Amino acid sequence: MSNDTSRQKLKHQQVQYLEFLSGDLEAAKTFYSQAFGWSFTDYGPNYTAFEGDFLDGGFTSGTPVNGSILVILYSEDLVQTRKQVLAAGGKISQEIFEFPGGRRFHFIDPDGYELAVWSL
Repeated sequence: MSNDTSRQKLKHQQVQYLEFLSGDLEAAKTFYSQAFGWSFTDYGPNYTAFEGDFLDGGFTSGTPVNGSILVILYSEDLVQTRKQVLAAGGKISQEIFEFPGGRRFHFIDPDGYELAVWSL
């Protein structure tokens, strides 16, 4: 999300991105394109992203299992949000790392759900 229009959609500590596992990225792209009119941008052979008016998302290679959707929140201050997650009782499952477009970390909430937080 690099242009000003996309940045206008970003809201601090709100759900902003969903990431799905897919056993067949081409089939997923075909299905969602035909069913909902989504368009995709490929980032290498194992990742494709879609962009919506209110929520963005992507598909990464992997075997889907029940509960394998990754909810991703946006943060204006990734380090501070990480501190807040830890202070609230969350456990870091993946430390802050860089990816094309920003940085993010993953955490486990008290119910065992894994979520992620990203920032520019």
